[in-house]
Amino acid sequence: MTAPRALPAPHAPSLDLGGRTALVTGAAGGIGRACALRLAAAGAKVRAVDRDAAGLEALAGAARDLAGTVEPHVLDLTDLDAAELAAAGTDVLVNNAGLQLVRPLEEFPPDVFHTVLTVMLEAPFRLIRGALPHMYGQGWGRIVNVSSVHGLRASAYKSAYVAAKHGLEGLSKTAALEGAPHGVTSNCVNPGYVRTPLVEKQIADQARAHSIPEERVLSEVLLQDSAVKRLIEPAEVAEAVAYLCGPQASFVTGTSLVLDGGWTAH
Repeated sequence: MTAPRALPAPHAPSLDLGGRTALVTGAAGGIGRACALRLAAAGAKVRAVDRDAAGLEALAGAARDLAGTVEPHVLDLTDLDAAELAAAGTDVLVNNAGLQLVRPLEEFPPDVFHTVLTVMLEAPFRLIRGALPHMYGQGWGRIVNVSSVHGLRASAYKSAYVAAKHGLEGLSKTAALEGAPHGVTSNCVNPGYVRTPLVEKQIADQARAHSIPEERVLSEVLLQDSAVKRLIEPAEVAEAVAYLCGPQASFVTGTSLVLDGGWTAH
């Protein structure tokens, strides 16, 4: 089944991040790429972090076409010390990098569980830790953690992903409480299923897990609990991230901005 695509917005709302440095993880594709381009278009100098060197170079080229600035930073987030160092001096931190494996608990590889938690929970902690001294010193900062509807709800066969996203929600709230006296906000953005390579892979994994054809996975598994029967586009998520970085969101902290097509309305 091919879900209808969202129509693009005619223009992006005004956001001025001139003079700010933003770091986006998982920036070579999907949500991270869209966030990097959106923040660069708003005037931020973007440190784009990913393992995919070729993807980062393509991103930097796309940013130049938009008159934005993206600095590729090839980094494996399992190198936690390097991750913390990379975040020094950033004004805006977008924790987006993620990975997924769909398996029953009794078949889930422990090493993959460990890697998922490292990349999606421990690395964000280290990145926040690295960014906060600069943010606190200037009395301003924005932390946006790209969580998921799975940070609020569980699904079968996704133990590591669900555990990591639930943990990220708690980490984000703690950062919000500690950062508030210093002018630093911390929030989560919680999309449902986004049109990304990660989701394309999940369709195949879910087909195997549920023993159904791939064409039925979108309607009967991924979008079963969504009132809006389509995938959300990366640019829509990036716009939510941009909102949380703007001055109009200075009182928004410690919360989760849900973009799930009505999933959690049940």
